[in-house]
This record gives sequence, C-alpha cells and structure tokens, in this order.
Amino acid sequence: MDYTAFELQLPPLAPVLLESMRAIGYSFESALADIIDNSISARAKSVQIRFLPYGEPYLTILDDGDGMTGESLVCAMRHGSRDPRLERQKSDLGRFGLGLKTASLSQCRTLTVVSKRNGAVSARRWDLDLIEERQDWILTGVAQGELEALPQYQNLIEQKHGTLVVWQKFDRLAAGESSIEAALGERVDRARDHLSLVFHRFISPGTARRPELTISINANVLVPQDPFLTTNPGTQAQPEETFLIEGHKVLVAPFILPHMSRLSADDLLLAGGEEGLRRNQGFYVYRNRRLISWGSWFRLIRQEEMTKLARVRVDVPNALDHLWTLDVKKSAAYPPEAVRKNLKVTVDRICDGSRRVYTFRGRKANTDGVIHLWDRRAVRGGLSYSINREHPLLAAIESVVPEADLPLLQKFLQNLERAFPFDALYADMASERRPATYEAGPKQTEFLFDLALQLINALGTDSPAALNLLKNLGIVDPFSRYPEQIESLKEKLAQCLPKM
Repeated sequence: MDYTAFELQLPPLAPVLLESMRAIGYSFESALADIIDNSISARAKSVQIRFLPYGEPYLTILDDGDGMTGESLVCAMRHGSRDPRLERQKSDLGRFGLGLKTASLSQCRTLTVVSKRNGAVSARRWDLDLIEERQDWILTGVAQGELEALPQYQNLIEQKHGTLVVWQKFDRLAAGESSIEAALGERVDRARDHLSLVFHRFISPGTARRPELTISINANVLVPQDPFLTTNPGTQAQPEETFLIEGHKVLVAPFILPHMSRLSADDLLLAGGEEGLRRNQGFYVYRNRRLISWGSWFRLIRQEEMTKLARVRVDVPNALDHLWTLDVKKSAAYPPEAVRKNLKVTVDRICDGSRRVYTFRGRKANTDGVIHLWDRRAVRGGLSYSINREHPLLAAIESVVPEADLPLLQKFLQNLERAFPFDALYADMASERRPATYEAGPKQTEFLFDLALQLINALGTDSPAALNLLKNLGIVDPFSRYPEQIESLKEKLAQCLPKM
C-alpha cells in the first residue's frame, strides 16, 4: 500500500499533552523517588532535599553526581530522550527518558534544572505557563540574577560537580487544600517514609560500615527501613535461589519475620506496623537494588493472616524490564510467566514456614532441644496439643501430691487439654492484637528464681532429678525464653542451696 500520497507532520499540542501527562498517576513521593533515581545513575553519594512550605513554596533536590554539560542537559530535558528498547548500563535506574520531566511537572508548574560539570554551570527550565501562552515546546534558559537567587544554588557552585532540581508553583498541591503549607509538610512526611523504604539498600551501611548514599530532608538524614528486619536475630533468612530468564539472573531471597510478640516497637514499625503487617506480606521486587513494588503475591496465592510473616526479595536486572511490564513511574511491575513458575515453588515453601512461626511462636516441638510445657503433634486431619508429661515442673508437682490424689491431677490435665481454646486462639493470633508477654526485668527474674527454687526443693535438693534440672535449666521452658539470665540464676540458686 502506498502511503506517500499524503504525508503530514502532526506533532502534539504542547500545553495539551503536558497537562495530560501531569495526570499520569505520580504521587508526591513516587515523583521524588524518580528524581533520586537520576542522582543514583549519576553516581551521587549525597542527595539533599530541601523544602519551604510558606511564602513562595519550593522543593529542591541537590546531588553531587557527575553533573551534565549544557548539551547533555538539553537532551535530559527533552521528553522521550531515551529509547526504552536500548540496552543500558546495569546500574542505570532510568528507562523511558520521561522521569525527570513527567515526575516533576506532575507536582509543579515550573521545573528548573541546574547542573555543574567540568567547572561549567548550565541551567534550563520548563514553565507550563509560558508553554500555554506560546502554545509550543519552549525550553528556556535562566537569567544569571534569577539563577543566583535559586535555593541551594550556592551549595551547587561550591561542589566540584552535581545537579540541582527545583520545583516551584505547586498548583496541584494547593488544589482543594485550605493550607498549602500543611499540605506540603504532610506530603514530605509521607515521602520520608517512602524514600527510606524504596532506597533502603542504598542508604544502609555496607561492608565499609557506611552507606554508599545519604539522603537528607532539610538536613535530617533518612534512616533505612529494612522490610526484612535482617538485623533482628529472630528473622529466618531462607536459602537464596537463582534462575535464568533470557540469559539474565533473577535472584530470590525469602525471609520469615519473627512473631509479633518478639518484635520491638521499632521493628514492628519497620515491618509496617500492626495494621500493615498483613498488607505488606508478599514479594518485594528490586530493580538494580531499588524497590519497585511490594505487598503482593502476584496471584500465586491469596493473602492470609497466617502468611503475613513471609516476605520474598526478588532482584531483577534492568535488562528484563520489557518482561516485567514496568510502568513509567517505576512503581509497579508484574512478572512474566517464566518467573511466576519459579516463584510459585518459593511461595509454597516460605508460606508454610510463616504459618509454623505464626501458629507456634517460631518453635518446633521436639526438634529444637527445648523441654516445652506443651507438645504439638501432627495427627490425621489436624494438630494435637498436649501438656508435656515429662516436664520437670509436672514431675515436681507429682512428687508433692499424695499418691491417692494423682488420678485427680491427671483428670485435670486431660480436661485442660480438651478445653484448649483453639478457635479463640486462632482468632486472636490472626488479629492485629499483640499477645501479652513477660519481658525480662526484675519481676521476671524474681519469678524465675522462685520457680526454680520451688522445683528443686520439691524434687529434693540432692536428688538426680534436681541435679539434672539445674544442669539443663537453659533448655527447660519457661527458663529457655530468657537465655541471658540462665547463668545468673544458676549462681543465685547455688548460693541458696546446700552443695549439690
């Protein structure tokens, strides 16, 4: 078919297209993250975010990356400056060549970018009001006097190289808000948590005990939010798995978080809080160590209460962007079929582990070397919980109960087992309520000492059973829950008892 009979260049109307692109779906925090992606790609070690919510509000992002020449800056300000189909460096966090412009203009009407490289400073600006007035794609320079008045400009000049991004005229932020000051402050607070999570692998201390990147907001350095609680000794890191997709490696690392009752307030906050613990289970997809999406099992399984301790880190290279249907905002990704098949095996395994932790506080009956008060056994059609008849505490009670009354004690234990409140326990554990626990402290230390002393006296201070109890105190429940107190308990008991 001949198409040469009629040919017409039909460029889009600049103000119309730009206003439409502002509604692409960026949130304030995802827009900020997109700008920081550029800083990381430019090998920045520091990103300083500053904002002023009153007067003439602004937000600036200053990095110490490689910077750009005047020609490179003009190219960077072009919409669609890069073909997403081209191969990029492994560390490159960009893709479509739209992020800097689209993310920024989704939040403000004036975007100014100033960059320093090789001692030369270049500045360019998109002003949506000017574009609407001129009805064309007008990229402008910035007068020297106006340039010097920009916030953080002097800080850029003092650096050897770097880039400064300035957002001004927050029309969308002000829409529907009684106070732009409060609105901007609220957005920045939300962005602080978002950036701490999305870039946590960059701002966490590395092998040199310092982060490769620092991000600060108004001079307050962000603290990394590790969703896997890798520094918590109760987190179970499962074996990593690697598989190839089109010759590129996909790395999968599963984690099972500690039970809620063993999380500190800070760790619980990192895990998403009591409300978010269930919502944040699932895959955490990283592209070049930058978190892209989280809180989904990609329909491989359903989210449920008993799997909410399971989280899986998935590292994918940017070479597989075309398979993951990565969007412009880099805030969503869906795995291809080849990846889903491999992930399904991991999901089944780790979710079973999460259920075990959540239903039995992370302990496996008869397999961890601890003498538990309760035995948990798998039976046909379900589970059985019974009181451990060999526990030293029960042995001590039996030793002081008259033989004629022992049958009554056994009846009580049997009825206690049969009356185990399974339904109520399941409902409580599946809720966001935290079970009451006994934290280590003076009262708990006193309780443990009194209990151990009564046990030994009941068994007979010179009996083999008492000697065995004292020797194995660290593996007897409830003493096993407080390993840091075992030695001091033994020393205190030794002082109160005749030589054993």
